[in-house]
Amino acid sequence: MKLLRGVGCLLVILLVSTRCSDDDQPKVDVSSGKLIESISAGTTTAASLKLLVTVSGYKIDASIFKHDVEVFQVKYHTTFQGEDITASGLIILPQTDASISMLSFQHGTTTLASDAPSVQSTGSFDVLLYSAISSAGFVAVIPDMIGFGSSSNTFHPYYVEEPTARAVSDLIVAAQELADQKKLAFDGKLFLAGYSQGGYATMAAHKAIESEPIAGMTLVASFPAAGGFDLKGIQEYLFSQNEYADPYYLAYLVNSYQLYYKENNLLKDFFKEPYASAIPGLFDGEHAPSTIDAQLTTSMKDLVSGDLLTGIGTEPRFNYIVTLLNKNSLVNQWYPKSLMYVYHGLDDTTVPYNNSESTYQKLIANGASTEQLHLISLQGDHGSAIKPYVEDLVPRLMALQ
Repeated sequence: MKLLRGVGCLLVILLVSTRCSDDDQPKVDVSSGKLIESISAGTTTAASLKLLVTVSGYKIDASIFKHDVEVFQVKYHTTFQGEDITASGLIILPQTDASISMLSFQHGTTTLASDAPSVQSTGSFDVLLYSAISSAGFVAVIPDMIGFGSSSNTFHPYYVEEPTARAVSDLIVAAQELADQKKLAFDGKLFLAGYSQGGYATMAAHKAIESEPIAGMTLVASFPAAGGFDLKGIQEYLFSQNEYADPYYLAYLVNSYQLYYKENNLLKDFFKEPYASAIPGLFDGEHAPSTIDAQLTTSMKDLVSGDLLTGIGTEPRFNYIVTLLNKNSLVNQWYPKSLMYVYHGLDDTTVPYNNSESTYQKLIANGASTEQLHLISLQGDHGSAIKPYVEDLVPRLMALQ
């Protein structure tokens, strides 16, 4: 997902940040803790970020962007399948002596290695927008997610709850360490936000952080949007459809589960040929979503095994698939105790609106308070609802800061 990419390349050129050359990038090496290395990639002025937001067409008060910011490309320790690995992401620090909070923003689905936040130019549109978060008085934290950036030698655990949440929480700790090194006045307030897969990652991280709090931090609120929070519900929705316009999402998830859980027959049990055999080669970091979709079919009866379509709820041989979907759904035996705003576009057919509606209802049934958990309906589909999401999120975030 590329946020707010409606403004042309000329604007990006005009707003490009002051960047360090490869030779003069200051490095910070850390011998303990989560943070391994931070490299300053450059600075961006508050004036440039105000202009960016003003011309973007978003209804956001540009006066909140007060601070110049410095962008750091970072490497940090996390755990994947029981092993310590080096992951990466961005940490963006406001240049201020004032008290600041932290916001971790989880990006949406990407299949391209070149879309990882830490490998993008600091003058790219996405990184400038992440920088705007920081300019408003936040340590901005943007994980690449496992399988991208420094961990591109492994596969991406798409919609696998535990490594998704851990990649987020470990970078938050690394950001805390970097802010401390830079002697910033971090107030300990933590916020989480993200859209699409980033919405799922946000809710997963919220759940994990409430279960295992991060020392020195208080999770104030999260803003998960348009995520597939209830994966069993997503499967039931898709299997009821004749067509699905974005089959790469489904292929991404099933391929990821085959690799992560070592269920070697999962692709063959789930998809018809030639798709079952073709899918692994499509998720190599070089194929864009549209390219992957072109190699699949939008017809559910032609894509998915007929036995699975009719027998997933009755055939014992498919019970393991149901188990995996339920295991990674975020609606079972927990509810958020900190403030959470769940967002979704009413016209979304990529990740259906009723998935967030049923997630909200299940979390309330699990024990969530209606004062702490809120469902906010947005105008638009999976793409166009991003704008009203951001416009609603920002003032809520600033009020809670």
